[in-house]
Amino acid sequence: MPALVLLHGGGPGVDAASNWASVRAGFDGAFDCLAPDLLGFGTQIAGTAGLRGPHAWAIARARQVLDLLDRHGLDRVHLVGNSAAGGAAALALLAVAPHRVERAVVMGGAGTGPLPPAVPFYDNPTKESMRATLGRLVADESVHEGLLDELTDLRLRQALRPAAEGAFRAMFADAAGGPPPVDPAKLTTPVLALHGERDRVQPVEVSERLADALPHGRLHVVAGAGHWIHVDRPDEFTKLVGEFLSA
Repeated sequence: MPALVLLHGGGPGVDAASNWASVRAGFDGAFDCLAPDLLGFGTQIAGTAGLRGPHAWAIARARQVLDLLDRHGLDRVHLVGNSAAGGAAALALLAVAPHRVERAVVMGGAGTGPLPPAVPFYDNPTKESMRATLGRLVADESVHEGLLDELTDLRLRQALRPAAEGAFRAMFADAAGGPPPVDPAKLTTPVLALHGERDRVQPVEVSERLADALPHGRLHVVAGAGHWIHVDRPDEFTKLVGEFLSA
């Protein structure tokens, strides 16, 4: 069974298990899935001091994934990378070790769009702020009220863990002199860029530019979905990913 590594998004308090809960079962039987907590989140907050800026974090996470593959004895895998954490890590992995990845799917612009004008949640670290932050990720909050309320409580606890705020702020810091961004034009791996039609975090144009720059890039805009395509359209998401990775 082909191996699929699921790389979660970069919202405050995120972890792999909650990020992929809506679609994990949809991949059972087709892929052997690994879903690690990425550096700076969940169980991986400790030991990240010194990383500063989105590009440094993306490279560090790519090397984290390579270590994971080596521990599991996996030579080549498929990747799904969500947004500015997982998507950026996926692109960085394609740059540093393209021979380890068969195909990749990235979501919501994969961190190639502009940085947010303000750090989400931490400038106002309340339950209401967390709920509002999560609400922007779906197309229609009324459809997911129960899930959003549940995730608000979980992510609030995790976002307020010791060192979580410092790590998160370092991810969005302006790091002059740091590593340059990945050049999509140099990535030779086939990549599917998925973007929700109703994404309120990054406009569709971000993924359009990414897909155009990739030598073997393809764009699919998911009608009616927000930034969390896998939550708004889980069945369509697993179908699109499965068909692309199995092509």
